[in-house]
Amino acid sequence: MKVYFSHGKESGPWGSKIKRLASIAEEHGYSVASIDYSDILDPDLRVERLISILKDEEDDFLLVGSSMGGYVSLVASAQVNATGIFLLAPALFLQGYKKQNYRNNTNIEIVHGWSDDIIPPENSIEFAKDIDCSLHLISGDHRLNSSIEVVEKLFSQFLTSQAHKKTDYERKR
Repeated sequence: MKVYFSHGKESGPWGSKIKRLASIAEEHGYSVASIDYSDILDPDLRVERLISILKDEEDDFLLVGSSMGGYVSLVASAQVNATGIFLLAPALFLQGYKKQNYRNNTNIEIVHGWSDDIIPPENSIEFAKDIDCSLHLISGDHRLNSSIEVVEKLFSQFLTSQAHKKTDYERKR
């Protein structure tokens, strides 16, 4: 199983948050990849890049996206076979982003900071309510750096739950 990370608009593929979460994924036995979008500002062109990378992926995989990378992961997931999606302060319902209606059947979990002044937490609340997924509103701003330990625990729990779901599925086959 593999975890694909998608970074935000002004960060890079191996920023401190992704490095920390990638380390946790590896501890859980996942291989990791972090896509570099630093040459693309348009979120929908980033979606196209991720889809092109994932279209031939035959193994199970998870998507993790932060901010614009959350939008990219969520929109791409409608066209690829992700097992689950972990979103950090996802850039949803923002002006200038082509996709504004998000439907998804994949297991999704969201973490958003109450003090986010870049993307209002209300956007994640609206999305989580609409699709009935788990939402963790925690102390912190858009970057979530002040609560990184909480984010790490939630991500670890998410990975553990994914492993249990896969085991349950394999038992039923």
